[in-house]
Amino acid sequence: MPSREALEDEDRRIRQLQIVVNLAFSSIADSALEPGQAWDMVLAVRGTALRLFPGKELAFDVIYLPRFLRLLAYRYPGTVRPRFG
Repeated sequence: MPSREALEDEDRRIRQLQIVVNLAFSSIADSALEPGQAWDMVLAVRGTALRLFPGKELAFDVIYLPRFLRLLAYRYPGTVRPRFG
């Protein structure tokens, strides 16, 4: 069973990721970013997620990436293609 400290640390990292995701989502939705800049922001959020939760690429790709892809498709129809690197 995880210790109280470990659970508190995980809760802190989850909140931190939620804030980063929400800020990026709002920035993409409400700013005049170019499509490439918006996609770079998504990649930066993914990098942050993986630093907070190493080895959880699939979790990010299943939970958050679809939300970002829908937003990017809405904001930049036909211009944004996923690219990881």
